[in-house]
Amino acid sequence: MSTKAIQNRLPNAEEMAIAQLGSRELAAVLAIKGDSQNIQITTPEGDTKRIEIPVSALKMMIEILTVLSDGNTVSITPIHAQLTTQEAADILNMSRPTLIKILDQNEIPYTRTGNRRKVAFVDIQKYKEELYNKRMEALDELASLDYELGL
Repeated sequence: MSTKAIQNRLPNAEEMAIAQLGSRELAAVLAIKGDSQNIQITTPEGDTKRIEIPVSALKMMIEILTVLSDGNTVSITPIHAQLTTQEAADILNMSRPTLIKILDQNEIPYTRTGNRRKVAFVDIQKYKEELYNKRMEALDELASLDYELGL
């Protein structure tokens, strides 16, 4: 599997509250200038360890904590990942057979190894953005028609 599940269950109320507080506190720390930050981790035994982490990783951590605080799970996919057709279909919120039809129409590039298709994560994200843009254009057109008709 190309995607890595950070958590395979929904966070409980306590975890959601901790994540919400953590995201706020981390965001406050990131207001400080610099390319990296030193954070301190304290073990349950009281031992502490300082770790230098890039600011970009801490920004991702804020996003992760925000998602968890909303009661959702998180998965991380490397940008150069090759996805199975099922993983790609899940990202696009469509059935695997529908994705296969789209692939067969060459709307999304893919590679084949034997009888298995692999799709690049970046291509799935690009297609998802194209779908979103088409939907927004259609909504704009409907809104202008409503305006013209006085609805």
